[in-house]
This record gives sequence, structure tokens and C-alpha cells, in this order.
Amino acid sequence: MNHPDFEPVRLLLNNAPVDDFCGLSPTEMHHLLYDAYGDKSPLGLRIDIENSTLDDMPFFRLTEEFLRIISREESIKLTPLGALPRKTVHELYGHKLITEDIIEAGFSKLSREQNSIAIMTVHLNTLVLGVVKKAKGRLSITKKGAQLLQPGERVNLFTETLSTYTDKFNWSSNDGYPQSPLGQLGCGFTVYLLKKFRQSEHAIEFYAEKYLKAFPKLLEFFPIRQFGTPEGDFVNCYRVRTFERFLEWFGLVKVEHLHSIYGKQSDSVKRTDLFQEVFRFE
Repeated sequence: MNHPDFEPVRLLLNNAPVDDFCGLSPTEMHHLLYDAYGDKSPLGLRIDIENSTLDDMPFFRLTEEFLRIISREESIKLTPLGALPRKTVHELYGHKLITEDIIEAGFSKLSREQNSIAIMTVHLNTLVLGVVKKAKGRLSITKKGAQLLQPGERVNLFTETLSTYTDKFNWSSNDGYPQSPLGQLGCGFTVYLLKKFRQSEHAIEFYAEKYLKAFPKLLEFFPIRQFGTPEGDFVNCYRVRTFERFLEWFGLVKVEHLHSIYGKQSDSVKRTDLFQEVFRFE
């Protein structure tokens, strides 16, 4: 008896557009999830990024300044808890690349590294990237870091900084939301959504709804509680991790914070010019 050949059917299904993926096929989504910037992914990074574009990326610029400080000092002594010394924190924050609202409003002081989520994240991300190393209570630049800090390597430093932040650094490590892959898992899908629906501005809830439709299991990380809903907590977590601490930190979107008379927050998202200068789409 001849058995039917299911391979053509499987290929057809894997490469057919799926409504829940906003038109992407399962194969395209697979590449977007596990090799977002690879050759087979619908998303990629441009190799001809201009210096002027890199200059407008706050998180990347903060990374550069951090590496320059360590290179200049040869090494910096960490606190007993392994944090950056106050002098280094103040110098980095003084560039005003990424600020903290509570500090800018005068309600808190910059007394330690933990007062700036961005500086703390840059510190950790560079360790994961391998451009700095920690030994005997001191932080120093590595051979790889010194090489990537050269002017001709600027685009490579950016792509490795971005790839490390999106693929290796744990986004859930620096917020109070549940330890889950929400936001980081499929962050390339959010970038795809911003490209697909580029003709007009949308609220973050618009993107959160489509992200949840693609990854419904992520809602299970948010339990029912007395105040708030799992869906509301999902959206807020997605807002912080994806838009505030990824896309906005890298200068790829501008988020306009809106509040109604009832106190409900509704943020409007607009792509910046950098978005098209950094990403390419197939």
C-alpha cells in the first residue's frame, strides 16, 4: 500500500499566512523567535547604519560612555555589593541620555547604581556581552571590548549590544512583574507590527492585543488578584518591557503618555526615523 506524502502539505501549512501572526507564516514566526536578525528571518539589521543614527540611540550611547570610562580608568573598583561607585554613576547619568522621572522631579536622589534602571542594565548587559569583566572586586574592559570600542567598529558594537539585550539579557530581572518571557519573547514580532501598521499612530493596547493573540499562553503568568486584572497587568508589563525599556531606550519609537480624566493611562506610539534606518524587512 502506498502511503500519502504529507511533506508538501506540511510545507504548505508552515508557509501559509496565519491571522494570529498578523500575516506571518509559522516558518517566518519561527525564524523571528529564534534567529530574529538571521538571513531567513523577515526582520534584519542594516549593515550601513550611519554614525548620526547611532548618536540618537540613548541605550547604545550610554553603553559607549560606560566603556569609555572603564577604558580611561583602566579599571574601576566596585562596591562591596558589586555595584558601580557613585562617581561613575553620576558621570554616566550626567550625560542625560536616559533619565529617571522620580530623580528629575526631585523626589529621589541619585545615590547609587540601583537608582537608575538604565545604568544598572547597561552594566549587566555589557557583562553578558563580554566587553567588560569582573575580577577581584574591580571592573575592567576585555580585549573584545577594547576592539569594539574602536571608531571603525561602532556598528558592530551596536549590533552586538542590541542582540545581547534582546536575546541574552533577562528583561524580567529588573522590574517587579512575574518572571516570564513576556515582551522579550517575540520582541521581533513587535518590531514587525510597528512596520506593518506604520501608516498611523496606535495605542500600546493595540499592539498588546495582537501580541497576546500570537502568544496567548503568556497570560497565564498573571494571576487573578483583588485589584487589577490579568489582562491589565499583561498590558502594563508589555508596555514597560517592550516600549519603555527596549524600543524607547534605543530611540526607535516615541511614546506619548496620555491620561484621561478617569486616570486611565493610554500611551500613543510613533516610530522615529531611526526605525527604518536600523531595521530591514524581507
